[in-house]
Amino acid sequence: MERNSSLWKNLIDEHPVCTIWKQEAEGAIYHLASILFVVGFMGGSGFFGLLYVFSLLGLGFLCSAVWAWVDVCAADIFSWNFILFVICFMRFVHIAYQVRSITFAREFQLLYSSLFQPLGTSLPDFRTIAMSSEVVTLEKEHCYAMQGKTSIDKLSLLVSGRIRVTVDGEFLHYIFPFQFLDSPEWDSLKPTEEGIFQVTLTAETDCRYVSWRRKKLYLLLAQHRYISRLFSVLIGSDIADKLYALNDRVYIGKRYHYDIRLPNFYQMSSPEMSRSALTEHFQNSRRHCDK
Repeated sequence: MERNSSLWKNLIDEHPVCTIWKQEAEGAIYHLASILFVVGFMGGSGFFGLLYVFSLLGLGFLCSAVWAWVDVCAADIFSWNFILFVICFMRFVHIAYQVRSITFAREFQLLYSSLFQPLGTSLPDFRTIAMSSEVVTLEKEHCYAMQGKTSIDKLSLLVSGRIRVTVDGEFLHYIFPFQFLDSPEWDSLKPTEEGIFQVTLTAETDCRYVSWRRKKLYLLLAQHRYISRLFSVLIGSDIADKLYALNDRVYIGKRYHYDIRLPNFYQMSSPEMSRSALTEHFQNSRRHCDK
């Protein structure tokens, strides 16, 4: 304890205070190094953020080493800054190699650049998502799912082509690239439940889609919290888009635009119910909302 207090006294109390300050500023190399440090520490996260940080910090340490060698002539300052420069350079090369080694098939490249990259998903996270999926081809007029027959055992995302959605032969809406094929079915079931498609999905053109098996995807979401939140956002947004697409097609009477978010829409819109009864129920709902 006495030794620690003595060391502290030598460092603080007995250390000579600067009485004469240098009037001239340090050279341009020193200030350049300081600027590189400030800008470098503003880097973001992810692989490219790390590349940004280590590249600027490495240049900053290199400038500090040059400044220590040329202006200060201090071997210890030069040695430490040069060692830190080498560490930053090695980290930069290692991260660049990792980014370079991550390659995907054409479908996954389109999927990443169009859907996942704008959400800030890193390449390693997307690689984890891609490794648990498969790319499937669906020929024209072939069915992805048939109403009342196909079981819900996967989640798929369309990459190219167009899918037609029908129920009892009635057209509902289209599914376009970078939309989920079965997001409502996925969201309607719990992990322990099983279900059957209530609509038919038919390819209007040759299609390619990325598919995740249901059990495998649930395991992936349980292991990776970020990926779970990401899929929750994507699926929720996709369901909302499908609801609005369907909502734009539902008209009752001459001037009324029925909102499918009102209760019991699917029961009311069955073919057995007459148009007048459906219109009457809609008008009663409007009166109730006005009150």
